[in-house]
Amino acid sequence: MKSNVLQCGMSLRSLLLGFAFLGSVVVQAQVAPAQKDCDITDLQICALHVLQDEARIVTSPLRIRGEDWLWVVPFAAGTGYTLTQDAGIMQDLGQDPGREKDFNTVSNVLGIYAPVGYSVVGYIAGSVRHDDHLRETSVLAAEAEVDALILNTGLQYATNRQDPKQGSQTGKFWPNGLKGWPNGTSMPSEHAINVWSFAHVVAGEYPAWRTKLIVYSMATTVSFSRVLARQHFPSDVIVGSTFGYLIGGLVIHQRAAGMGGLSFSSIRTPNGKGFQISYDFNRHDGD
Repeated sequence: MKSNVLQCGMSLRSLLLGFAFLGSVVVQAQVAPAQKDCDITDLQICALHVLQDEARIVTSPLRIRGEDWLWVVPFAAGTGYTLTQDAGIMQDLGQDPGREKDFNTVSNVLGIYAPVGYSVVGYIAGSVRHDDHLRETSVLAAEAEVDALILNTGLQYATNRQDPKQGSQTGKFWPNGLKGWPNGTSMPSEHAINVWSFAHVVAGEYPAWRTKLIVYSMATTVSFSRVLARQHFPSDVIVGSTFGYLIGGLVIHQRAAGMGGLSFSSIRTPNGKGFQISYDFNRHDGD
């Protein structure tokens, strides 16, 4: 079971993000102003980035290209097969309270606290040292983590799957129908989707092999730890890890390509200061 502190922290982060967006955005059709970057001093821009990311995430199946099937088909087949083996794998793994506690601690530290801590410490260090790259990477990592949290929450409520310690311990989906919903939040793994989104961003911004080795080893450790801690089934981790990796790549691509025709700026209205979102319909997105 996830800690109350973790749940509160994640919920508060999402709530604050929502209020920052809803309280500051006024949509108006005007000429697009200069593009700004997400920063702690421009939370409206960050909120717009997240909104744009989520829109592209949920509509991504509509943009599947021929080469994408090279990973989509193996992913679907692997996930489907693992779903049939989940219960047997967990039964063979057995139960060991001591082991489960240790691996749960490891996955909490590496899967949640370390990525969030990196974003905070990295931003502060980048600001103090005037290291724009470090600060930008910290912001992008945080953006990817928020994207992952939003998607993961929606998918967990949609799949409504019991975890390895609930019910018959076989990972049933919608075990009681709508009664008592949600009955479980096992799929996807929140820790896996969070750490893999973080790892891809950091590895993309600092592509040296040592950095990749560190962050991807950390992500892999978290994925295995969630199973060994009996917090998730293997298929939950596969889905979470894959989606997290894709989210990290999307964030890097989105920021490198700009805001896809969207722009954001402050304006003055008869009722006071506001903000506008503009879209350049003459821009052609290469995706």
